[in-house]
Amino acid sequence: MNCNERINEALKNHKEALENFPSESAAKIAELLANALKNGNKVLICGNGGSCSDSQHFAGELVGRFQQERPGLPAIALTADSAVMTCIGNDYGYEMTFARQVEALGKCGDIFIGITTSGNSANVVKAAEAAKAKGMKVIAFTGCKEAKIHPLCDLAFKSPALITATIQEMHITAIHIICGIVENMIFGDKQ
Repeated sequence: MNCNERINEALKNHKEALENFPSESAAKIAELLANALKNGNKVLICGNGGSCSDSQHFAGELVGRFQQERPGLPAIALTADSAVMTCIGNDYGYEMTFARQVEALGKCGDIFIGITTSGNSANVVKAAEAAKAKGMKVIAFTGCKEAKIHPLCDLAFKSPALITATIQEMHITAIHIICGIVENMIFGDKQ
């Protein structure tokens, strides 16, 4: 396959996923987040690899700003503190890197978001279990296949794709849409 064929194939996959984009799930997630944030709660977000970067991106859009000037919203990427992650990994094992942080930082009413393309990442699933135990709402961003994290979820955004890259493309699209809706629901539509 030459370069142009690869590009066309990637764009075809992206377009097919967009055509099947789970808009209703994104809307429900945005509403749940906006309501929790309005009530003084915070959002804890994690993921591995590319999803690690997406968790930091998500937190940045909430704490900083997305499309409008407004006060920061409380969100923490559990992937951002390398000292905490390596301490927990060393003392408790890699599977506990996020769960231990949820235990320390989460409270009833907060939101946990786990981003995992497979839906089976052990450390994200353990963190979802810890969040449930604390009375937090659990949201997952996954692929379309059924996964270990789904029974723990209050809401799930299941990317309508099988290819990891396309799953991640839909995740970031959903994250941007959700952040825009959250801003508008909390601060009004200023555009």
